[in-house]
Amino acid sequence: MSIGSSLFEKRGYFAHWCARAWSRLILRTTGVRVDVAGLERLVPGRTYLFVANHQSIYDIPILFWSLPYQLRIIAKESLGRFPFLGWHLRRTGHMLVDRRRPDRAALSSWATRLTSKGLSLIVFPEGTRSEGGRVGRFKSGSFYLALEAGIPVVPLSVVGSRHVMRKGRLATCPGRVRLVLHDPIDTSELSGTDPRAFADRVRQIVAPDAESDVPHDDVYSRT
Repeated sequence: MSIGSSLFEKRGYFAHWCARAWSRLILRTTGVRVDVAGLERLVPGRTYLFVANHQSIYDIPILFWSLPYQLRIIAKESLGRFPFLGWHLRRTGHMLVDRRRPDRAALSSWATRLTSKGLSLIVFPEGTRSEGGRVGRFKSGSFYLALEAGIPVVPLSVVGSRHVMRKGRLATCPGRVRLVLHDPIDTSELSGTDPRAFADRVRQIVAPDAESDVPHDDVYSRT
């Protein structure tokens, strides 16, 4: 349905509805409940860059179901080589980028399209799923887009999704996951800010809640 709709509805709105329905189905059939905190901090219909830590494959359905926004993702360019998947992602408004050589002009152009169409973006700046619940370093590339376009950044802490499906395993376990939405960061006056420093700032907001279910020694003994 989602692929078929992209032939006629190029904004990707119906495809997003399919993604939310798919997300809800996955969560219900595997017994995963999501407790969301902080949604009242956002303005309905506004464009945001949602920045989350990444513990599990389940993070994607968790966010798509829990955030009532027209969401798109920045994904690695290699996904575009998968038959149907890459074609579908591009047609429905998602962005595939080469993380080693991001095209800044393309990012800026795409940011303009985001705001004009009322879309929001999800980014996992660690670049891969973390080990043991510890939040890895945030890569700076995706933050350039928000800083240049003045898009508000919303730090998200995903807590406990690693227990639902661990990295490297296909088995799932029923459980509760917590999603914490922190205060949006206004970037309208931050043009020219070092993206690396800004990435570190956002990570410092995300990490405490994201690591709240990790034993203290497991988080800090390897730093």
